Parts: sequence; structure tokens; C-alpha cells
Amino acid sequence: MMDTRYSRQLLFAPIGASGQEKLDTSRVVIVGAGALGAVLANHMVRAGVGHVRIIDRDFVEPSNLQRQMLYDEEDAANHLPKVIAAAEKLKRINSSITVEPIIADITAANAEELLKGFDVILDGTDNFATRFLINDVAIKHGIPWVYGGAVSAKGMFTAIRPHITPCLRCFIPEPPTGGETCDTAGVIGPIIHIVASYQATEALKLLIGDEKNVNPNLEHMEIWRNMHTRMNMSNKRNPECPTCNKGIFQFLEFSDKEDTVTSLCGRDSVQISPATEQRLNLEKLEQRFMPLGEVERNKFLLRFRTGEYTLIVFPNGRVVIQGTDDTTVARTLYAKYIGS
Repeated sequence: MMDTRYSRQLLFAPIGASGQEKLDTSRVVIVGAGALGAVLANHMVRAGVGHVRIIDRDFVEPSNLQRQMLYDEEDAANHLPKVIAAAEKLKRINSSITVEPIIADITAANAEELLKGFDVILDGTDNFATRFLINDVAIKHGIPWVYGGAVSAKGMFTAIRPHITPCLRCFIPEPPTGGETCDTAGVIGPIIHIVASYQATEALKLLIGDEKNVNPNLEHMEIWRNMHTRMNMSNKRNPECPTCNKGIFQFLEFSDKEDTVTSLCGRDSVQISPATEQRLNLEKLEQRFMPLGEVERNKFLLRFRTGEYTLIVFPNGRVVIQGTDDTTVARTLYAKYIGS
């Protein structure tokens, strides 16, 4: 007997009992558990999607609480990884489904392993580098994905179906640099919910097989000044697209010999991910760092403050250095405290 929690969704004719059964056996992966990702996860879990994997590299901070609706002050005070805090709440919302939290930074080295095998990929990230990785995996493995972005009071979304619609590289050939981010231009909460709710709706259509009603447009809205524009993408596939027409997946190419060093835009932080995953003992690190500065540790990460810098250390060797956007300074701190 179908769970009565879905009774109103069952009454919605395009879904009905058969659609709900499809959702129950569906698998969705959400990349990013920030503002968009939190709303997406909420919708997928409440709708009864059978398996929801959530991937995110970050931890909850007070500045998230204005718009990232799954988190609260206790999560921020405890420096919980977003996926852990999200999973705890989502399992209380719907205990009948599988919520799989993964603390990870998606890179060329792990993107395929983390994203393949799902029915739909949902973009809850905040950067184009990750979106181009998603696009490569989606096209290579034939997985539909729903792109979404929001900043300030502006947002956009589109559903990308491999070899049916344009892929991301058809209309954005290379990852853009510069531009506005939430950390530089701000963002208001309502645009997050609007964009993510549109994304979730497209995901539900894809999961139940209602392809004819999947939105063919790239939709753009600016809700402060009440503007909405759309571009029909039906015939916008680029015949020279290296990804979806030539099968070149350049963003999945990686070197296993070099650390990945990323300056996090607008956050005065640098992230360093070692080329070879490590197994750090956070308890031993805590003991080593205690004479050198302020240390806080939970079972997921360690925070070490020394002078003007704070190092957020994860067990796999990934470190976020706060207090600088200079990659040289960050590398020096990493080598000094973690090792080279």
C-alpha cells in the first residue's frame, strides 16, 4: 500500500500511482548541499525518490543560515559538514528512503565514480568548474542533468538531456571566469527557492518519464525587478561541440601527480586537495597543533587557527586555508602543518 504521505502527490494526475512507483525506485545525485542543494534535497526526499546521494565539500557556517534552509545555528556552531547536517534532517523527514551523504570535492579524479549510475544529476553547485565536470560525466554516461544557478536576485535553469538537447558546452563553450558570485554580489533567499523548485520539477518529469513536458528552454529570471526571459534551446546543439558531438571529455582528464589548488572566489580562502588521497588521524593532529594555536575537532574535520590563518583539515588530506587567497601562501602553510 502506497505511503499516505504521498496522497496529495498521487492526486496530481501527471504523477499518480505509476509515477510514484517510478520515483520510489529512482536514484538521484545532488552535487552541492548549499543553498540550491538544500532545497533540491528537500524536494527529492519529500517526493519519495528512493535513493538520494548528496555530495558536498563544505561545512556549515553562520553566513549560510540566511538562505540554506536545512541548517541551523547548532550545525554552524558544531562546524558540521553540510551533507551530514542535511542527511540527519532529511532522514527525519522521510525515513523510508535512502539518503547517502558524501563529504567530497568533485574533481576529474572522482567525478565519474561519484556521479555515474544515477537516473538524474541535479546541479546544486556554485561554480562552473564543477558544472563542466558534471556535463562531461552526464554526456559520457547518458545521464540527464538539470543545471541551475542563482546570485543576487537573478537565477537560471535548464534541463540537459544527452544527445537530445544542447549540452552545457554547446551554449557555454568554456568555463567563464570572473563574474558575480554569492560571496561578491550577495543573494536573497527567495531566488534560491524559485530556481531550485524549477529544477526539482524538471527532475520529477525526467524520473517518471514525462519527456514531452520537460521544459525546452533556458529560463532566466530577475525577481527584484520582476523580469523573466527564456531562450528555446531545442535547436541550439552545436555541431562542433567537443563534448556532445565529438565525444571529447577534456574536463575528466587529470594528473595523479599534482595537488589541486583552488582559490575560492570571494571567500579569502584556498583549497588544497592532494593528488593522492591521504588518511590523516585528526586526533593526533589535534595533539600536535594544540601548543601552536586554537584547535577544534569533530569526527569529520579539524579547525586549527594560527595567527591570521585558519586551516580546516579533512581526514582525506583536503585542507581549506582561510585568511588568504594567495595560493603560494596556502601551499606554504599546507607544507608546514600537514606535510608535502
